[in-house]
Amino acid sequence: MKFVKIIFLLFFSFSWGQNEFKITHHKKTVIPFQLINNLIFVPLNINGVDLTFLLDSGVNETILFSLEDKQINFNDIEKIKFSGLGESKNIEGLRSDNNVVKIGKDFQDLKHTVFIILDESINFSSHVGIPVNGIIGYQFFKDHPVQIDFVSKKITVFNDDQLLQKSKKRYTEFPISIEGNKPYLMAGVEMTHSNIDSKMLLDLGNSDAIWLFPKLIDDFVYNRPNIEDYLGQGFNGDIFGKRSRIHRFYIGDFVFEKPLTAMPDEYSIQNVRIVPGRKGSIGSDILRRFSVIFDYPNQKIYLRKNKNFDDPFLFNKSGLDIQHDGMTWEKDLVTIETAKRSKNDNSVLAYESKDTFKYNFVLKPLYSVAGCRINSPCYTAGIRKDDKIISINKKKVGDYTLQKINNLLKDEDGTRITFEIERKNQKMTFEIKLIDPIPYQDAN
Repeated sequence: MKFVKIIFLLFFSFSWGQNEFKITHHKKTVIPFQLINNLIFVPLNINGVDLTFLLDSGVNETILFSLEDKQINFNDIEKIKFSGLGESKNIEGLRSDNNVVKIGKDFQDLKHTVFIILDESINFSSHVGIPVNGIIGYQFFKDHPVQIDFVSKKITVFNDDQLLQKSKKRYTEFPISIEGNKPYLMAGVEMTHSNIDSKMLLDLGNSDAIWLFPKLIDDFVYNRPNIEDYLGQGFNGDIFGKRSRIHRFYIGDFVFEKPLTAMPDEYSIQNVRIVPGRKGSIGSDILRRFSVIFDYPNQKIYLRKNKNFDDPFLFNKSGLDIQHDGMTWEKDLVTIETAKRSKNDNSVLAYESKDTFKYNFVLKPLYSVAGCRINSPCYTAGIRKDDKIISINKKKVGDYTLQKINNLLKDEDGTRITFEIERKNQKMTFEIKLIDPIPYQDAN
């Protein structure tokens, strides 16, 4: 599967009241998170109900779009409309004020505003592999410095300047601007030879490395080779565009070679209010290579290399977009060893190996093909949208997580992967040979 490159940019035409998260008892608080395909998912509780939210610096407000089978009592509700990336213009929703929101043990806001999406078709859980209920953005960052450690998978929120000063000693400092409640950084984009300073959104909600907006860049020429591709899903629909690689990308003295770059088409961004001078976004496939401290109050960001810094920029070479289709009970056969007991002391004397079995029933994930890019290896092999996946490399698909499947599809060129699928009640087997469709090539 090509993991959905989620980017959430919501723009509201109203000015809302101020929310404020506070650390209740300590000088700092530590929040564990899940890291799935470069994206951060935090435990969040609204009015006593435990949920999972994406942490996204590219979002203005706190947005809920799925409750599964849970129930929450929301306070002070009114109808609104908002817009973002995608094909349509507006989405209906609700605004709810004065909610109690807690993240971790002691980071909370007692009067939090939550925006509720009413469109049930918006569901990012199938592309993540875990239930995802919503997104939290600016409100999380705005009042306190926030340190994100992508290796330990922990977030530290500081309530004490001395602790912050100690933590950032080995970091490199960069100025950022907070515009429309989102952070922007000047970075260097080198398409082929010239390094051009470019204003970029720091976007934790985008799992790609870099996004560029061709329409906003003078004399923009797409690097070759490039492919037309599905880039992800926004609140207003699917996002399409091109993918390729650029020569280099710079953040100060930090240099990234041949990073993958996505370029959404003009229809996907036609309803987006873009701040003056912006050229694109820096996504989490760049940010995960650092330990990062966001300091919104002082308009700074601090970066320190971590062990991921030199990782190659890997691409899903199969052309497959695989989605999670829920869970099913699967029957596992288990051999039972029986024991004889002594008549004298009831101690175990020996085990007999007998042909005795029992069945364990275990919940396992189901997967299907959400899409197969035309002319890609999966398309050439014969796999098509809506095919149900039975096994991968002769291993039951239920034994894979979505993350493991994604990693498998980014393997070395020439790797062969066998898929057993079911289509219209018929089982078929296909072999895919992975080939990178967009290797960087020097311009002639």
